[in-house]
Amino acid sequence: MHNDLRQNNIVTISGEIISDYTYTHEVFGEKFYSFNLASKRLSSNSDIIPVTISDRLGVFDIFKIGSRVTINGQLRSYNDFSQQKNHLILTVFTKDIQPEEEDEKAIPNQVLLNGFICKKPIYRTTPFGREISDILLAVNRAYNKSDYIPCIAWGRNAKFAGKLNVGDNIKLTGRMQSRNYQKKLEDGTILVKTAYEVSISKLELVSE
Repeated sequence: MHNDLRQNNIVTISGEIISDYTYTHEVFGEKFYSFNLASKRLSSNSDIIPVTISDRLGVFDIFKIGSRVTINGQLRSYNDFSQQKNHLILTVFTKDIQPEEEDEKAIPNQVLLNGFICKKPIYRTTPFGREISDILLAVNRAYNKSDYIPCIAWGRNAKFAGKLNVGDNIKLTGRMQSRNYQKKLEDGTILVKTAYEVSISKLELVSE
């Protein structure tokens, strides 16, 4: 594992701000807000990514809805109990935000993680024959805390991940993606929800 925890969790994401800043919480007098960023994929679709930002960055009057920005930060997770059920929330924690540069559109969404598998990966094949593995990765950060980040591997990476075990240390490169899915409620109504995860492009096992 890296000794420098700052290198275990690196996110660079570019896109368009598509929502207002919404106050979320305060820590030692520092106020934090959230907003949504639309980051385009290679296809015409966009991932709608939740972002957390501190008021101390002083950018609320500079970057507004419609602004195109590049954010450098980390992926953070927390548990949401607002609906009486434990729900894992994933967000990009902003360390720096700047206007988007033209050359940054080439790789608009990149995530680098180094962490430990904390649940046995689930390997499966879709009805269309695609191989997929779901991974939950624990990534350490300062003050003995960890972020728990859902990841998804495809093809040969999925097959490789399916053989990994709890406690294995892996490094990966990918992108954060949003995915809508339908949940059927007890009264029969269908609720459309959004899941966030890291789609893996490169994956390796870290040697002891």
